[in-house]
Amino acid sequence: MSRILSPSLLTADFGKLAEEVEMINRSKAQWLHLDVMDGLFVPNISFGFPVIEKVRQYTDKILDTHLMIVDPDRYIDRFADAGVNVLTVQAEACVHLNRTIHHIKERGMKAGVALNPHTPLVMVEEVLDIADMILIMSVNPGFGGQNFIHGSLSKISRLRKMIDDGGYDTSIQVDGGVSLTNARKLLDAGCDVLVAGNAIFGSDDPERTIGEFFNV
Repeated sequence: MSRILSPSLLTADFGKLAEEVEMINRSKAQWLHLDVMDGLFVPNISFGFPVIEKVRQYTDKILDTHLMIVDPDRYIDRFADAGVNVLTVQAEACVHLNRTIHHIKERGMKAGVALNPHTPLVMVEEVLDIADMILIMSVNPGFGGQNFIHGSLSKISRLRKMIDDGGYDTSIQVDGGVSLTNARKLLDAGCDVLVAGNAIFGSDDPERTIGEFFNV
């Protein structure tokens, strides 16, 4: 698949949320990444349904939502009702991951599964045939602006081989410390979807920076 860029709203200026989303609308980015944190699975709290529902009103972009919460199954239906297109759960937070993936897909969303940096790929080996996307966290989840964990490149390459060898139609997303400096290496390793937060919203010209991600 051609590369997809999913700017992370977590590092945007929430004092001008509508303007930030409108910038994304004008840009070449295809998706918009929403990080939902509960203060339990990760040591931070972000935003919930009111913000997501408002963002849905502002954009027709794919809403790419990553749940960093305990017991995500409780909220799958509500995220579908809020207009989410891609819903990613943490493998570590799901007791019955196969069932969770099927529930997400039954509600008309693409299903993603995220792995923390310390979590081995074997945790998703048995669901590669049903998951639409695997998200490799390249920082410890919970906060934006962290440094990229370089061992993630090897993990992405190994996951790409697992997917290709199995003949699965599963995309690879990477989130954490993604920048113009390492984007080419991530794509070469087999990544399909880049999530970038601080690299975009922390730049002097976010819209131009988005365009540069398609030229690396």
